[in-house]
Amino acid sequence: MASLRAATRTFCAAAETAAAAAAPAAPVRRSRWERVKNSKAVGWIRGLVTDYKEACKEIVVGAWTRPAKATVYVTLMGGAGACFYTNPDQSSFEAALLERSNQLGLLSPWIRNAKSDGHVQSLVKFHNEGRLRHASLGLLSLVYWANYDTDSTLYEAQCSNLSMPWLEFRQRVLDVGFGYRWWILDSKMQDYDMNEGEFKHLPAHMQESSPPSVQEVEKNEKLHKDSWLALTIEEEVEEVHVLDSVEEKVSEEQTEPVKEEQS
Repeated sequence: MASLRAATRTFCAAAETAAAAAAPAAPVRRSRWERVKNSKAVGWIRGLVTDYKEACKEIVVGAWTRPAKATVYVTLMGGAGACFYTNPDQSSFEAALLERSNQLGLLSPWIRNAKSDGHVQSLVKFHNEGRLRHASLGLLSLVYWANYDTDSTLYEAQCSNLSMPWLEFRQRVLDVGFGYRWWILDSKMQDYDMNEGEFKHLPAHMQESSPPSVQEVEKNEKLHKDSWLALTIEEEVEEVHVLDSVEEKVSEEQTEPVKEEQS
């Protein structure tokens, strides 16, 4: 009887052990910080930071081992950033065009440079017609003219198949903006107050003037400085005496023929 009871207890204990092993383990409660730390988003961010860290480390090591190459790269990147920062926009072109047109408006039509006046007048015409276009290329900007205004409702203006062909784009460019400047407009405004047509009828040697020599410059400066000096009374008296003596001689010469005739 005792052996049967011991066998029954052993069998029950084994059954309980097997049931406990087969049953699923109770879930362990984790904190919110542990759940966020083990999430997929945090793992992706951790991998991204690791990649950037390795890339920065390689950049520093490469710059240390090859300083000349690193200097060239830094210079190019700095120059590209400066060009991007100083790239002029459409409002700057309109302001420059208004300033140039005002400069020409203050001059008489007879002394304006024909090239400057013609270029500015064409730009003003395109602007008034709404046909000026501005294109920013990052490092520089281009200003070109189009066939129609942007607000035009004509079929030719709205149809994409009739738009400007790219082969004609270079012929339509009016100005190039780079480094806070519009280079074609500035070059056209050189000597805008000199009308070259006034001198085309002169001889060839008179159309161009040569710069003065050193002796001529010194002589002109000396005459200019002497003009500041005040005349003394003695010099004025001497000049008066000289003039009186000259007048007396002239009068004597005129009276001598008359006396000879009378005699």
